[in-house]
Amino acid sequence: MSNLERDPSELVIAGGTGAVATATSAATTGPGGAGTGAADAGGPVLLLLPRDVPLGGPRAMNVRRTLPQRGRSTIGAWCFIDHYGPDEIVAPNAPEIGSGTASGIFPGSVAGAREEGPGGVADGARRGMVVPPHPHTGLQTVSWLFEGEIEHRDSTGSHAAVRPGELNLMTAGRGISHSEVSTPDARVLHGVQLWLALPDEHRHQAPHFEHHEVPQVPLGGGATARVFIGTLGAGRNDSALAGSDGDAVVSAAQVYSPVLGAQIDLPSGAVLDLDLDPTFEHGVLVDRGPVLVEGVTLARSELGYLGAGHGSIRLENHSRHPARVLLLGGEPFPEQLVMWWNFIGRSHEEVAAWRAQWQSEVIEGADAAGRFGTVAGYPGPALPAPELPTVRLKPRT
Repeated sequence: MSNLERDPSELVIAGGTGAVATATSAATTGPGGAGTGAADAGGPVLLLLPRDVPLGGPRAMNVRRTLPQRGRSTIGAWCFIDHYGPDEIVAPNAPEIGSGTASGIFPGSVAGAREEGPGGVADGARRGMVVPPHPHTGLQTVSWLFEGEIEHRDSTGSHAAVRPGELNLMTAGRGISHSEVSTPDARVLHGVQLWLALPDEHRHQAPHFEHHEVPQVPLGGGATARVFIGTLGAGRNDSALAGSDGDAVVSAAQVYSPVLGAQIDLPSGAVLDLDLDPTFEHGVLVDRGPVLVEGVTLARSELGYLGAGHGSIRLENHSRHPARVLLLGGEPFPEQLVMWWNFIGRSHEEVAAWRAQWQSEVIEGADAAGRFGTVAGYPGPALPAPELPTVRLKPRT
């Protein structure tokens, strides 16, 4: 999925700390921007609140974003978390509802709502997801659904749908373009879009795409896990993983730094203790809650951060309905990043050059076989890049 903000900020993220060094737009430090949203939850958990991000016009896609923000912009190599749905979408032949845009059409819910039920569809059906071809560099996109179906096409020639329990992993490397469109049979969209920053030694590789089915593994007490990235329980005699083969659950996906991504489902009344890699920092994103994380209550779309040094985590569901979280982790990312729109680089000049190349080669049609290639089979034009910020970024010293 693209970052479809009309006026995206450019961020410099300090290596090893995950903190935003400087942001060029006041939107990142004003109400609802990246400068807000961190709260002291007490104990080891830093509570990171989501912000609603409208990604287009009044009927366009709305997401709840917890990374990046000023309080914490990376968890390991994880550098972008957008959470959306559940949102009802109408059949393709249904009457048009209002006006839409071609930049992603489906609503989100109010960020940080503390009262919630078992998770129903949002009020007001929409036209679904339509994200035109757009570029990426220096990252991996991780598409993970709880409900619905989305069709992926990219400039390497890959064409694959993703459904709940399946992973679409796209490695942008030196440059790729792709589109994402909800399928005609989808009636509800509900999921997350995640980005992994590529280390410098891997960020200039050739782009490629992977699709994996991710098995559900019992954790005990009715809880289950789907490990879509990395390894859960590696090298430990973890009783919570007694139902799996051995003491670890390993994803087949190829990643380029030590990271973890897993969906954890908790039945009503569950208390689950999981071993963690103490060299990792971790985040727990609540999809359906509330859930207690180390005794701290997190509501839907809220993210709880735990720094490195924690060898275990306790998750508790005291509600009357099942709960679901994503457990994300990784070794602290040591490199400084520059993020703008859909590009991750190491300098302002690098990002500006990629934007110019996208506009020239793709939008103006100068080179269909250039850095970003062409998305075959998409019935429409590619997405133009926004204007770059007028204020130049300088890393904080």
